[in-house]
Amino acid sequence: MNCTFELEHIGINTPNAAEAEKLAKLLSFIFNLEPRHGQKSEFGGPYFECMKAPFLGANGHIAMRTPDLDAAIEELKGKGFSFNMDTAAYFEDGKMKNIYLDGEFGGFAIHIMHK
Repeated sequence: MNCTFELEHIGINTPNAAEAEKLAKLLSFIFNLEPRHGQKSEFGGPYFECMKAPFLGANGHIAMRTPDLDAAIEELKGKGFSFNMDTAAYFEDGKMKNIYLDGEFGGFAIHIMHK
């Protein structure tokens, strides 16, 4: 069985909060999106997450969503990929919310999240 994946957002590393806000506002202006503030990042609409400090991935991260995170993890493990368990986040009920794959892909970390 092949899992369904959809692009959630692109995370872009910036050096600081001021640069993150500046970039989020620019991307929002270019693409007619609403900027919004987050705790660790500034957002340019739903598509661009501008990190207030560099995080995983040299350039940032690509967030993908899937309706069945457990099945997606098993599928990706079957394809030879591994996960950074230190990045796993969980819902209150103990079910996994999101996790990063090990490594970088084109300078980006990849974040898989429950849809």
